[in-house]
Amino acid sequence: MKNLARNLTDVFGAGCLGGLLNSLTVWLFGAIGLTAALGVKIAPGLTVPWLYPRIVWGGIWGILFLLPILRQSIFLRGILYSLGPTIVQLFIIFPIKANKGVMGLDLGFATPVFVIFFNAVWGVIAALWLRFVGGRDL
Repeated sequence: MKNLARNLTDVFGAGCLGGLLNSLTVWLFGAIGLTAALGVKIAPGLTVPWLYPRIVWGGIWGILFLLPILRQSIFLRGILYSLGPTIVQLFIIFPIKANKGVMGLDLGFATPVFVIFFNAVWGVIAALWLRFVGGRDL
């Protein structure tokens, strides 16, 4: 039981860190105008109401790291697990919750590419945190 609690804490923390760095990346790309330069209307403000749920959901998605898949490749593991939040954002959040069209295409044609990239940041950071800072793989 103690081991399960530690594992859950580790993956949630790793996911939260991934969520923070994912969010900072999204914000930075918008702040410097990179997304706009490529025709995508994603430029959030760096506010607590925007940031907080992204960090918490990053932690929740971090639970995927309990799955024993691709343990030999931390990079591929992070990329693979990042597909979960990517699919949800492209096919549920954008069209249903945000009314931005399927895959967020109302925000710009390149939106899916940015979403894949931003979520890959989450996955790779979370995986690296578990490997190098946590000192172990789950």
